[in-house]
Amino acid sequence: MASKRELFRSSRAARQLRRVRSLYTGGVLLWAAAAAWAGWLDPGSRQMWVSVALLAVFSTLLVTSSVWLWRLKPAARPARRAGRAVKAASRVVAAPHRANA
Repeated sequence: MASKRELFRSSRAARQLRRVRSLYTGGVLLWAAAAAWAGWLDPGSRQMWVSVALLAVFSTLLVTSSVWLWRLKPAARPARRAGRAVKAASRVVAAPHRANA
């Protein structure tokens, strides 16, 4: 069984983290705008504090996913191999053509 560390070091995990990071960026922008709007209309209201709390949550998620993606950067490169393996079944050799005599 693979360890948790090995499971997160795949290119698939990096792709997923990039997708999630863009979602979190959108959430940060949305809740920042909502907090600014609510703070402008009614400073200190419950709606403003809820927006600020959700802004903090999405900011934390964005930073966490960015750190994880940064840690995966060196492992995202494909592993080097000594040589290419050639499959014997992939080669098809045609029979020599015989002319009618």
